[in-house]
Amino acid sequence: MSLTEEQIQKIELKADEIRKDVIKMLLSAGSGHAAGALGMADVFATLYFSGILNWDPDNPWKEDRDRVILSNGHICPVWYATLAHTGAFSHQELDTLRKLGSKLQGHPHYKDLPGIENSGGPLGQGISQAVGQALAARMDMARHRIYCLMSDAELQEGQTWEALQFAGNNRLRHLTVLIDRNNIQIDGYTEQVMPVEPVLNKLMAFNWFVLEVNGNHVKEIYEGLERAKAIRERPTAIIAHTIPGKGVEFMEGNYKWHGIPPNKEQAIEALKQLRSLWGKISAE
Repeated sequence: MSLTEEQIQKIELKADEIRKDVIKMLLSAGSGHAAGALGMADVFATLYFSGILNWDPDNPWKEDRDRVILSNGHICPVWYATLAHTGAFSHQELDTLRKLGSKLQGHPHYKDLPGIENSGGPLGQGISQAVGQALAARMDMARHRIYCLMSDAELQEGQTWEALQFAGNNRLRHLTVLIDRNNIQIDGYTEQVMPVEPVLNKLMAFNWFVLEVNGNHVKEIYEGLERAKAIRERPTAIIAHTIPGKGVEFMEGNYKWHGIPPNKEQAIEALKQLRSLWGKISAE
């Protein structure tokens, strides 16, 4: 099955709205991570609004649901905004990001919100959680899938490779990993801090089926996810090449925006730059 041009445009528009929410949330919170959240908006929008994911916001904990695990928990504003757009909780709650008493913590916390399947924070642990869930699904002869979203900088960590090796060796076909290959981390560019290439060859050596897609191109993301569902003999990794800070010119590709929010003037400019598909600037 493929998406129509109309469906693709709707998902692109949804990603645009999610980016606007991320900017507003970070401005309200006065802290948080901008670049990765903006860069992954297309991936989240495609996953949740293309029909790929078996997940119902009206029944978010049903037993046969697909599970989404966010390993790089610091980009959770894009997850929160996406879930709000599904109708899982009130859009108004987005304004409470990182505030005392809020369910929208700076890193996701298991079951605080509908659809939050893991607690995240220390990088490198989400893939291990996802591997455990995929193994359990196989033992239970279940049909649901586990989607783990992770950063490229996590590939610098030993625990990550232990989990990837275990999944490949055990042919955990329920598992699809989406790697945000945006080439940045908090203190620089990945290939300058600690090179992770050749990512594709490493994953293939660990018995993974590997795809590379443009992570800011809805059609490519969707086709990669569809192909992953057809792989029955081993886990699938989708290397999603994204632009950090996507949609905001002064943030794009700049690692310094990894872990900081915009100030008021920057947020206003960012919202002006985030145009809808119809060419209308939405800065409200």
